[in-house]
Amino acid sequence: MKPNEEKNIYQEGQVLLINKPLRWTSFDVVRKIRNATKAKIGHAGTLDPLATGLLICCTGKMTKKINEYQAQEKEYTGSFTLGAVTPTFDLESEPEQPKDTSGIDEALLHATAAGFLGEQQQLPPIHSAIKQNGKPIYHLARKGVEVKVEPRRVVIREFELTKIEMPVVFFRVVCSTGTYIRSLANDFGAALGCGAYLSSLCRTRIGGFRLEDALEVQTFIESLKPKA
Repeated sequence: MKPNEEKNIYQEGQVLLINKPLRWTSFDVVRKIRNATKAKIGHAGTLDPLATGLLICCTGKMTKKINEYQAQEKEYTGSFTLGAVTPTFDLESEPEQPKDTSGIDEALLHATAAGFLGEQQQLPPIHSAIKQNGKPIYHLARKGVEVKVEPRRVVIREFELTKIEMPVVFFRVVCSTGTYIRSLANDFGAALGCGAYLSSLCRTRIGGFRLEDALEVQTFIESLKPKA
């Protein structure tokens, strides 16, 4: 297939599985692919800059599928750091309010995780892309403007602690769309009484789409270049 013909298939409509790099925004990925393919494009579910992993990008007529893909359950792996909190619930801001974690054992950690299984009302972070008066609330929060967020219904289907290296706890979570893992980290720390924040995050699955089938951004762009 000639390069121009290959680009045309993306303009017509394709579903791309991309591994979002650390510190890139989801829009950074979209912009790179749009520039390379000249196609209409969108993504199915934002990942924060400090998260990595599966980003579904839809081009052309497949952008009509974005809401369908976005609604599917998600799987994440990552780590919480116990003993402090941050305003953003992750490492976008500095840890504060340090607390002792010496009294927390593995039994308590597993029991606390089990308490988050099922349907619940979760309060999103004020430093998030949810819009208030047409503007993402993180813009308002950074300016010190008072932000009000409403709790939302989420479902935590699986919450497994995969490794414990205090004060860092590694996890795997399967959850409904709309779940903020940053909020889960903050709530988990609050339930333990010592605070916690999200220290790493990778999205490994959206519905039936898996990270192991995803391409690096540069690998995809290189595939569009004329073969020597």
